[in-house]
Amino acid sequence: MSRTIDISQIMNLLPHRYPFLLVDKVEIVEEGKKAVGYKNVTINEQFFQGHFPGNPIMPGVLILEAMAQVGAVILFDSIPEIEKKLVYFLGMDKIKFRGPVLPGDVLRMEVDITRFQGKVGRLEAKAFVGDKLVTEAVQTSMVVDRDRK
Repeated sequence: MSRTIDISQIMNLLPHRYPFLLVDKVEIVEEGKKAVGYKNVTINEQFFQGHFPGNPIMPGVLILEAMAQVGAVILFDSIPEIEKKLVYFLGMDKIKFRGPVLPGDVLRMEVDITRFQGKVGRLEAKAFVGDKLVTEAVQTSMVVDRDRK
């Protein structure tokens, strides 16, 4: 049974804030396994001022970060005591950019946990605009204690 995590709940899970919070809503499709996140891309985004004037395109690294944030949310769905934890993004492999993300687009990110053992998770992430695949990658993240020094 799917459920929706709204922006206020996302902000309770993730430490990111504007302008670096890049997810507006997450649907947990399968608990501890699959999530779909959404980012409403608007011309008001700060990065469009310089990327690129007259031809605004969402930077690929921010698409990857948005996918990692959805990945963090689904990992939180798999662990106890989430208020005491953070998810660190460790890396991405097999990155492919297949199309641009433009102002007015809704970026839909599908993230599947392929392996979660101990503190480290491996996730497959795909980003779409409509039905068009625009980015894909395999990401690695680690769950750590929030109070870690």
